[in-house]
Amino acid sequence: MTTFTRLDRSVVGRWWWTVDRWTLLAVLLLIIMGGIMVLAASPAVASRIGVDSFHFVKRQFFYLPLAFAIIFSISLMSPIWVRRTAVIVFGVSLILTLATLLIGPEVKGAKRWLWFGSFTLQPTEFLKPTFAVVSAWMFAQQRKNDEIPGNLIAGILFLIVVGLLLLQPDVGMTLVVSAVWFAQFFLAGLGIMWVVLFLGVGIVGAASAYIFFPHVSSRVDRFLKPEGGENYQIERAMEAFQTGGFFGVGPGDGSVKRVLPDAHTDFIFAVVGEEFGVLFCLLLLGLFAFIVLRGFGRLLEEKNFFVVLAAAGLLTQFGLQAIINIGVNLRLMPTKGMTLPFISYGGSSMLALAVLMGMLLALSRRRAGAGDI
Repeated sequence: MTTFTRLDRSVVGRWWWTVDRWTLLAVLLLIIMGGIMVLAASPAVASRIGVDSFHFVKRQFFYLPLAFAIIFSISLMSPIWVRRTAVIVFGVSLILTLATLLIGPEVKGAKRWLWFGSFTLQPTEFLKPTFAVVSAWMFAQQRKNDEIPGNLIAGILFLIVVGLLLLQPDVGMTLVVSAVWFAQFFLAGLGIMWVVLFLGVGIVGAASAYIFFPHVSSRVDRFLKPEGGENYQIERAMEAFQTGGFFGVGPGDGSVKRVLPDAHTDFIFAVVGEEFGVLFCLLLLGLFAFIVLRGFGRLLEEKNFFVVLAAAGLLTQFGLQAIINIGVNLRLMPTKGMTLPFISYGGSSMLALAVLMGMLLALSRRRAGAGDI
């Protein structure tokens, strides 16, 4: 058995002693638990739509080793290489996102995907984490040198990203990207007047989305008046939590997955609640909270401003995505098609989250004498 000592100067040896091993362990636990959850939830969905019972399981387990490889390889990088990788992936994702509008198939009134043989790619999943890193770089450059219009460049990129998302349309992801970008801008030293202005713009934007996007107004109306609208998935999800109780009905013995169309994706948390119970749901919540809070805790000791902004953006995005998915399942907010990180089925989501977590682990590694880049 190979062990690493503190005197080991190999790439992997240095990685082992500088990476946040507790966060790495929590992420690995989430990925393993996600594989189990997909194994429990997806066969019923697959049978209902007429494909092989283990269709989704096979595809998800194909992506798992790729996700592990991405996390490990990116976490080996220095902050400079994280930035360079983010710029490249961000540029490619922008082009592919534009391609979805031109040649992508329309599914449920939205154009968000590209088909590559049997693989379906959602470019915006990769756009989210890489945009957070690129924005952090621009904000940090502005603070480092006032002659570099970093804030302006970050603002222009933000408008481009938001414009593409709204054209798809994907209002939910637009709100997440906007929240992350605003949080980074605030940490970068945004003045109080600008904070008030951006909050006002956000309120106007949310109201405009309600007015101009019928699917948004429909979801909000059903949330505010559940008794007067069609809330089939939400109602079944709430019944699943009630049936599961504290300890669940047992793995594989749940019934909600047989009737929920998105039991393996957006509503997998309801399947978890029914089959494994509230205590297991709290364990999942604890893992998400641990990753986010530990990440922010390590940033308190960080001196590199770019690293602080980039890691804060990635942590905010990761936490928001989990909060939104769980909140929808618990009828705490309007429905939104957003996966539960590392738990829900989805190749694009799994690989994009692997990119996010790899970059977060790379940025949070202990580096002697790290300063501004």
